[in-house]
Amino acid sequence: MTETPFGLSLSKPSPHAQNASPGSARTDVPLLVVDNVVKHYRLPRESLLKPAPLVEALRGISFTLQGGRSLGIVGESGSGKSTLARLVMALEAPTSGQVRLLGRDPSTLSPAQLMAARRDFQMVFQDPYGSLDPRQRVGRIVAEPLIGVAAGEERERVAASLDAVGLRASDAAKYPHEFSGGQRQRIAIARALITRPKLIVADEPVSALDVSVQAQVLNLLADLQAQFGVTYLFISHDLAVVDHVCDDVVVMQHGRIVEQGPTEQVFGAPAHAYTRSLLAAASARVDS
Repeated sequence: MTETPFGLSLSKPSPHAQNASPGSARTDVPLLVVDNVVKHYRLPRESLLKPAPLVEALRGISFTLQGGRSLGIVGESGSGKSTLARLVMALEAPTSGQVRLLGRDPSTLSPAQLMAARRDFQMVFQDPYGSLDPRQRVGRIVAEPLIGVAAGEERERVAASLDAVGLRASDAAKYPHEFSGGQRQRIAIARALITRPKLIVADEPVSALDVSVQAQVLNLLADLQAQFGVTYLFISHDLAVVDHVCDDVVVMQHGRIVEQGPTEQVFGAPAHAYTRSLLAAASARVDS
């Protein structure tokens, strides 16, 4: 059992401290490129005589993510993390700049092309209770990203995905309410994994779970990366999670990147005052 500097006990060394497995997809070609991305929103008018207020959610964000690696995006609420996740997932388009996944800008694709491209990038949401349709059986939930797959193949792939996350094929016949929070998040991970994506965006994937369950889910994600070579983009306010699972980290404040680099370097010798304040606050929570 290994304990991180932030007090999170985990059962094995951090993945970014291990050698890449034969199944890893690490290459020199970036899988994800975020190039000078800006995102503005207009709020509702407060007065007929005044223009609608402008919110600058992202202000010139740039970074790259190599295949087979894990990148953590950290910052306080309002820093722009979730906006960035929506742009990477092509749920919204940037005001300016460009997001490129596997060399393509998803915002330029037709609806049919985007639907096909989504096989390569999937998402795991924060809330394992709200992200699963309670009216659907688990098998239908996990199979949701599949398109144009025959029924027999669909059942086989659902069973394989459930097995990969530590659940049973027979669980496909059950409903979400029959599972614990940690098991529900495993179901959500199985759904993201079923298309064998190149990239999984994980938005606060363990923040709603107990600490002991958090460690199990994080170790599962590390195992899946070693087995399938999947790339992770972690959105998190929890520095312990990012320290454990991420090779690199981007620190955001008020829609800007204030620091980025290898996780051990940024957390071990932070150069920016905001990064130091985040680390100090995390350490204080552990000590209290």
